[in-house]
Amino acid sequence: MNTQTMISPRLAQAALRALGALCAGALLWLAAPQAASAQGRLEARYEATLAGIPVGKGAWTIDIAEDQFSAAATGGTSGLLKTFAGGSGTGASQGRVVNGALAPTNYSASTTTSKKSETVHMVLSNGNIREYGIEPVPPVDLDRIPITEAHRRGVNDPMTGSLLRVPGNGELLTPDTCRTSIPIFDGRMRYDLKLDFKRMETVRSEKGYQGPVIVCAVYFSPVAGYIPDRAVIKYLAAQRHIEIAFAPIAGTRVLVPYRMVIPTPLGNGVLEATQFVTTATAHAPAKTQ
Repeated sequence: MNTQTMISPRLAQAALRALGALCAGALLWLAAPQAASAQGRLEARYEATLAGIPVGKGAWTIDIAEDQFSAAATGGTSGLLKTFAGGSGTGASQGRVVNGALAPTNYSASTTTSKKSETVHMVLSNGNIREYGIEPVPPVDLDRIPITEAHRRGVNDPMTGSLLRVPGNGELLTPDTCRTSIPIFDGRMRYDLKLDFKRMETVRSEKGYQGPVIVCAVYFSPVAGYIPDRAVIKYLAAQRHIEIAFAPIAGTRVLVPYRMVIPTPLGNGVLEATQFVTTATAHAPAKTQ
């Protein structure tokens, strides 16, 4: 068995973890100031597939009010993937809406597998990480590029980073919407996600949204908190075919991942909405502490 064959399952698992982390978690946040006047809610369900085979399911709920927002996601493996990498996870982010910009204040994520459970928490203020931790505390690895205080400034948490906010009052789905670079800290690793416009599509959910989406190419660039020699890091950093399709939340100027595609040695890993119910609302989510 060659090295590529041996690392393929790990790469496939990592790609699917990335689907959750980047979409629920990973991705994009444009914090351009503008008056907040719109409110909306999303209730979505997703299915993950690997080479066309179902391997997981998840759900995502987002509430955006005039002065605050909340987002929560759950997911787990199923089918073939569950036989050798069974697991589940949750993620949540809460914060304020300041001059129309999403300003996260709290983020948490928990994952459970047959081998271990792990919880990440972060407290943020004005785009800076004020407090964070991982439980249980991971072992020190001298090969890991250390995280400095500078790496924790001017960043997004993965959940809020998954919301692409379009400034202004013009069209939401234009090529310029994709053209950005976003710094993200997930509690362990600091990385940049660079986007570019790829194409427009029309989607039709089993329930909910039917209409246009904008497809952005995504390029992963690790900065710190990672081990350079890890095959998974090298593989993802070299990828030029990762893409995300974004759809709007009604009543807002926020776009949410509708579909994400990450190539793996075993075939494309795909996370796609089966239900995408989005409505303009006049209520606010529960206030954050």
